[in-house]
Amino acid sequence: MKIFTKKILTITSLCGFSFVCGAFITQKLENSPITVAVVNEAEKLIGLNFSPAQADSMLNGLSEHRKAYEELRKLHLPNNVVPALNFNPIPVGFVYPDKTDQFLLDKRSMTTLPSDRNELAFYTIRQLADLIRTKKITSVELTKFFLERLKKYDPKLLFVVNYTEELALKQAAQADAEIKAGHYKGVLHGIPFGVKDLLAVKGYKTTWGSVPYKNQQLEVDATVVKKLEAAGAVLVAKLTLGELANGDVWFGGRTNNPWDITRGSSGSSAGPASAVAAGCLPFAIGSETLGSIVSPSTECGDTGLRPSFGRVSKTGAMALSWTMDKLGPIARSVEDCAIVFNAIQGTDPQDLSTIAASFKYDGNQKSLKGWKIGYVKADFDRNRFNKTSDSSTLVKLKELGAELVLIEYPKLPFGALRFILETEAGAAFQELVLNHQDDLMVRQGKGGWPNIFRTAQFVPAVEYIQANRVRTMVIQDWYEKLKGLDMYITPSFSGNLVLTNLTGNPCVVLPNGFNKQGRPVSITFMGQLFGEGKILEAAKIYQEATDFNKKHPTLNF
Repeated sequence: MKIFTKKILTITSLCGFSFVCGAFITQKLENSPITVAVVNEAEKLIGLNFSPAQADSMLNGLSEHRKAYEELRKLHLPNNVVPALNFNPIPVGFVYPDKTDQFLLDKRSMTTLPSDRNELAFYTIRQLADLIRTKKITSVELTKFFLERLKKYDPKLLFVVNYTEELALKQAAQADAEIKAGHYKGVLHGIPFGVKDLLAVKGYKTTWGSVPYKNQQLEVDATVVKKLEAAGAVLVAKLTLGELANGDVWFGGRTNNPWDITRGSSGSSAGPASAVAAGCLPFAIGSETLGSIVSPSTECGDTGLRPSFGRVSKTGAMALSWTMDKLGPIARSVEDCAIVFNAIQGTDPQDLSTIAASFKYDGNQKSLKGWKIGYVKADFDRNRFNKTSDSSTLVKLKELGAELVLIEYPKLPFGALRFILETEAGAAFQELVLNHQDDLMVRQGKGGWPNIFRTAQFVPAVEYIQANRVRTMVIQDWYEKLKGLDMYITPSFSGNLVLTNLTGNPCVVLPNGFNKQGRPVSITFMGQLFGEGKILEAAKIYQEATDFNKKHPTLNF
């Protein structure tokens, strides 16, 4: 054990802290000399080999670097401080898919109030908006209805961190007064919603689902929240996320799947997916860095939209990965996602990563005739648990008039780039590691954030930069491969998930039937960068031809 400890100390002394047998060493290492032996041991971590003379020549520089690290660590860096490096996913020669802004909803017949008001739980935004607009129900009534459902089912599903009831009733009363006075703002006016609790709201805690932050209160309103409130929507609850946006386990327990409460809802947008699926909210805002909208939407049978990187402001949102985080809606239908996205998308002077792009959507499209839709044959040929439902999607798309086109993933090793996320997360939460607060987190296994954050401290800056250079090549390659296509279709869990969270491409994930256990499965409609309009149109046509989104859990608990 002494030999093992000595080796670990020699390796970690380069970066100014150390771990021994899983414990963080608090002692300062200014007086621990960096020697040739230390460099030789550290070489093993990065896969390089230097001669004794070369190692000796590095010692002064390495010591100076370590002093700089320790000086910078004395600063308190809030999570909202972004790096002075701005990721841009736009490839060379990129042509924006939409030339103009246009948002058209399809024409619908008048919605009637159901004799059993419990049926309102699974009405879409359009249906509820019609009832509010025609004054068949008030926003206050609807807000109380969904608050009651949240409180009824939360004890079993554990999807609420904090209610914003006082704020919600005030906003709902204001919406009713505005509508009564003839100032109707549109389809979101008076509609209740929830947000993943990584979005800040003044006057309420923003816990990020994590023990070290469970009492945190950020006195700002996230831009997404402000945009929805400006559209007249009513915030009723802050919803769970897996701790620091990983999984479905938070400091209050595990958020569960309404279809089968013995299972978690998946994550990290655990609360939004569970609450919407249970009919406790018409829609909620989630986030995705690497599957956190796609996975819980699949598990819970929701429809979710992961926008292009840069489409939606992240101001007021917890940063996990500055170059991969994206905010988007989880709802009952593709059309609902389009409605919410139209309200929240756009640039923000406070978020320099936002990118100006037009959004054109026509909900009156009824056919895919003339559309070219790509697919990776190997993904659909794999022997997977939902192979049948995935393959049936290809058949249905042909029936709807689409031309299917074979495509291939880039040959570059994009899977090896996952450590970009882990490195950025390790930087975003380095303070937890330095102050031992990572020990307070719920999940302490090898795959949990505490261990990932610790491991990230050993990623060389050079390798992080090299990985992002390869990422540039992947972005360009993928753009070239998608040229000429309207969109492409993919199983929700394939290499595509890693690829497109790195490239920043948007997707719509929607219910696509059920597995043998009776739980929902999904399919993913993928778009060109800033091609949300196309994938929303196509996904709506497909969804209305299949109706899987109209199936709901029975909630017998």
